[in-house]
Amino acid sequence: MLETEENMPEREDALPDEEADFADADFSSAAPMTAAEPDTPAALKRVIEAALFGSAAPLPVGVLRQLFGQDPGAELVRRLLDELRTDWEAAGRGVELAQTANGWRFQTRAELQPYLDRLKNEKPPRYSRAVMETLAIIAYRQPVTRGGIEEIRGVAVSPSVLKTLESRGWIDVIGHRDTPGRPALFATTKRFLDDMGLRSLTELPALPEIERMMELVDTTHPEADTPAPAE
Repeated sequence: MLETEENMPEREDALPDEEADFADADFSSAAPMTAAEPDTPAALKRVIEAALFGSAAPLPVGVLRQLFGQDPGAELVRRLLDELRTDWEAAGRGVELAQTANGWRFQTRAELQPYLDRLKNEKPPRYSRAVMETLAIIAYRQPVTRGGIEEIRGVAVSPSVLKTLESRGWIDVIGHRDTPGRPALFATTKRFLDDMGLRSLTELPALPEIERMMELVDTTHPEADTPAPAE
């Protein structure tokens, strides 16, 4: 007997009317789902916190303002950042919110870094005292020429010392002095401030503190210095 709509048995894979309508629906023109814009300071702060957590680089206030459809303004963003920093300090977490030369970032508290270093397969780089002294002179006397560095140290500056600092991204040539030979003028970079956790050069510590913070001085392999050439 031929099956008709009247006597055809119900198929197990048949869809209920609602499901069939859903399966046949055309969603190609449906509007994309979007998150609701934060409309309170607390909601704004959550977004800023998430952005800072997800960023590998410090974020300045100007970039953080771009997170929102309606610009909350620099003053409010700065206030929320200060509140976030206070929140994390009050919680006593192992991470802190810090402001650097390039913006704001979450970072490990300095006192906890020795524990984290145990997980690293490679030891942090350690530089000679000549490198550290040259870096300190540039940081405190910038802009300064190579001759100026040699005058302070009393020894010639090896080209490898300056190349080491340049390759690390801590110093750069920012111009030339208007004297015979037009010697290059060296200064520190924002990368240097970020690595040191500083907002500006006014926060620079003394050289011994720099050495302690960054553990960069290798006193077991001092670099050979030569007397600076006479003027």
